[in-house]
Amino acid sequence: MERTPAHPEVTMAKALNDGLRRALERDAKTLLFGQDIGRLGGVFRVTDGLQKDFGEHRVIDAPLAESGIVGTAIGLAMRGYRPVVEMQFDGFVYPAFDQIVSQVAKIHRRSEGRVIMPITIRIPYGGGIGAVEHHSESPEAYFAHTAGLRVLTPSDPQAAYVTIQQAIASNDPVVYFEPKRRYWDKGSVDRTIDPLDLREVADPWRARILRTGSDVTIACYGPMVRTCLEAATASGDVSIEVIDLQSLSPLDFDTIAGSVERTGRLVVVHEASRTAGIGAEVAAVISERCFLSLEAPVTRVTGYDVPYPPSRLEDHYLPDLDRVLDSVDKVMAY
Repeated sequence: MERTPAHPEVTMAKALNDGLRRALERDAKTLLFGQDIGRLGGVFRVTDGLQKDFGEHRVIDAPLAESGIVGTAIGLAMRGYRPVVEMQFDGFVYPAFDQIVSQVAKIHRRSEGRVIMPITIRIPYGGGIGAVEHHSESPEAYFAHTAGLRVLTPSDPQAAYVTIQQAIASNDPVVYFEPKRRYWDKGSVDRTIDPLDLREVADPWRARILRTGSDVTIACYGPMVRTCLEAATASGDVSIEVIDLQSLSPLDFDTIAGSVERTGRLVVVHEASRTAGIGAEVAAVISERCFLSLEAPVTRVTGYDVPYPPSRLEDHYLPDLDRVLDSVDKVMAY
């Protein structure tokens, strides 16, 4: 007879749906706003059923106008609401870029702290679903570079359930990147915990050590976490420590540095293009902080510096198991 797990497995999409539902239940000032998120339940069905249960005044179908969506959220936040807006795809965020970097990120300081911007901007991002450009991009570095924004990205259902609620509860604006090719990955989710009680859950702005090791540290986030964990399993005699950065702004350099001081080697992995990506910042800071501990140069495994390719070529673009293991071999052989 099979034992029933204490916390049944659900997809990341379902975990996000449950997290959004709990946030709506917790605070009547929380609103969801975006294209097709209500009656349709979103392109990826992350908001499925929420409009039916909470009404059209809480889960609102917006026009096809990203700048208007974020601009409306700014006004709502000024009036005491906690808007959660969805950019339907990663590449659709650019019409709202001015609103995000010029207004959302700066109003708190511009008002000398008198006005808060508790806005969560949900963005499905990354490739791996056979879609075209503007549906498969990784624009996280633009927002991590912008002072005044926090940037989060979950890598599994439990993290998604917890961090989406933590993002919504934050008084700072949070750009929340959801790795769309992981929406259907399953994992156990403990719904009995209080995501806002840091005695029960981890600080969302700290990196997570998902697997300990002694030879090489791999720092990764979002869709690449699963790939890097698979690499650690397939690495043979090489002991790999895997860190999920989770927060891209602020970056938790203390956790990364502590790991590198033990292993002496660092590989940074992300799906976004290489130049001026998150990996470049991690490599620079760790090279400064851990220079005397490093046994090899910090290396990066990333997407390429080209526009996202047609779907039939995306397997050649996306970092995969072989590319990660090849980089591990190089730092071990240095």
